Amino acid sequence: MAKLRITWKKSAIGYSERQKLTIKALGLRRLHHTVEHTDTPTMRGMVSRVSHLVQVEEIAE
Repeated sequence: MAKLRITWKKSAIGYSERQKLTIKALGLRRLHHTVEHTDTPTMRGMVSRVSHLVQVEEIAE
């Protein structure tokens, strides 16, 4: 199954609390932190909410 590599690229200061909670729910702790998650519709939805703050790469396994 494919994976997503998500990197936090832009600060969430000045954005809504909901977007800050989404960043936290993705497992991102600080700027330039990278996490990997399986590519599911739930993850895609979370990433789309904060797409202006993160960078996403698809990883084929």
